[in-house]
Amino acid sequence: MVRTSVGATPYLLVYGTEAVIPAEVEIPSLRTIVEAEIEDSEWVRIRLEQLTLIDEKRMAAVCHGHLYQRRMARAYNKKVRPRNFEVDQLVLRRILPHHEEVKGKFAPNWKGSYIIRKILPRGALYLGDIKVNDPETAVNADAVKRYYV
Repeated sequence: MVRTSVGATPYLLVYGTEAVIPAEVEIPSLRTIVEAEIEDSEWVRIRLEQLTLIDEKRMAAVCHGHLYQRRMARAYNKKVRPRNFEVDQLVLRRILPHHEEVKGKFAPNWKGSYIIRKILPRGALYLGDIKVNDPETAVNADAVKRYYV
């Protein structure tokens, strides 16, 4: 099957030619008839030409893959709404399954309120507890939501 991401079959990328299915061997197609009626030296020459073109086919597949990834990223980024946080803003922190605060299925999913002490690039936040002067903890912005009093 032709893969959408690379625009070629995996067999083509590895061996440089399309696969011949068993049904084509028993019921000859034009391709198998043409290959069967050529001389060995001619077949070897054609095969060597195909092998030299494998690198070009692979490079074309890599370029196609990069374009496909860009298209997918652009489509994903259209749907993402950026969330901007500011220093001294009140937030709630999500209780993730690996945290020790997890108490089970019916326990709350959010803990808080926290205040944002520092904003780092790439979506990292330093949170401080309002009630207790705990040390600041670094948290990903995905695990935080704004708290409205």
